[in-house]
Amino acid sequence: MRFCMVTTFYPPYHFGGDGTYIRSLARALVSRGHQVEVIHCQDAYALRRGYRPVPLSEEDGITVHRLRSSFRQLSPLLTQQLGHPVLKTRQLHKLLSQDFDVIHFHNISLIGGPGILSMGEAPVKLYTLHEHWLLCPAHIFWKNSSRACDGPQCLQCCLRSGIPPQWWRYTNALKHGVAQVDALLAPSRFTAELHRAAGFSTSVHQLPLFSALAPGLSKQEQCDRSTFIYVGRVTASKGLEPLLATFARLPQYELHVIGDGDLRTSLEQRYGDHRHIRFLGPIPQQQLVQKYRRATALILPSLAPETFGLTVVEAFACGTPAVVHRAGGSCEIVEKLGAGLVYETEETLLQALHQLTQHPSLRQNLGRLAYDTYQRFYTEEIHLRAYLQHITAIQAQKTQRQPAAVSPS
Repeated sequence: MRFCMVTTFYPPYHFGGDGTYIRSLARALVSRGHQVEVIHCQDAYALRRGYRPVPLSEEDGITVHRLRSSFRQLSPLLTQQLGHPVLKTRQLHKLLSQDFDVIHFHNISLIGGPGILSMGEAPVKLYTLHEHWLLCPAHIFWKNSSRACDGPQCLQCCLRSGIPPQWWRYTNALKHGVAQVDALLAPSRFTAELHRAAGFSTSVHQLPLFSALAPGLSKQEQCDRSTFIYVGRVTASKGLEPLLATFARLPQYELHVIGDGDLRTSLEQRYGDHRHIRFLGPIPQQQLVQKYRRATALILPSLAPETFGLTVVEAFACGTPAVVHRAGGSCEIVEKLGAGLVYETEETLLQALHQLTQHPSLRQNLGRLAYDTYQRFYTEEIHLRAYLQHITAIQAQKTQRQPAAVSPS
């Protein structure tokens, strides 16, 4: 089959788990004999400050279209404001008019908005809910750039967060666009229920993401019992500031912060005198595997609700448990088999850290459960099987709905 992945961000011009997943999915499909093309907006990456792309290896048979406009950042800004591709419309029409079997939309906020969902004539159209963009102008339910959303005040939130108001959200553009898609794919039960409650006409199916990291269960002697890691964007909604404040008082433990973002420079300066806190920036996957394997646990301290938590699955693939703040769908991964600890307050976080470091057998048992969770739910093979089954089911439903041919009399 011929697949087309449409997204705003794609490696190396990306920030989080959505780009990592899209590349992993594309590679997995190509390895099974399918053809995959990826379309993304390179101009959009330049809008975010404080990020530096990590050099990318070969594309592994994937055709990547990195769209750029002579107007540069103006292109994604107009898309954000008007809800359709504007300056990249001609390019997108030309690319999406090809004979694809599946067009799979991902993060479309700055590459085309809801207007792009009507483009292309592929028999199957999918949309993965990597963020809450269909429901939240800020994408992540992070209110006024300061706290998790406690109720809709979207216009006020946009103004306080420095996000230009999107007036098209007060029309039927979003529901019309989503109606052009055959299925919404939600990475977690939390995300699926949230979008079902929103009343979209398109069906929502739960399809967890997977980890392309598969190094196997680490040996116990490789684990450093006093080192914790954070992997992800260095932004306020990820809860890094309170986490760092806690670790600043715990010199007996090390915290390695892996990733990039707008807060990285200021946080490095603030905690530069704390030798047990290290900012490593983004690192290549092979080095990331070693960091996962040697860590006591991954910590995911997000304050805004996560749609999934891909780094948790990556840690599990390395046999490393996770300590997760209760926010959104990331807890579901940990709670499937109890392969980690969930906390809600600083006190319960401290309890989790102490338990993992003072009881090596607990860490070892949780590591085994983590790897078992990965093998049972989050491997590439399990994901691809379910992904292709969704496509087959949609194709069958459309075939059944087609009117039967009338024989000539």
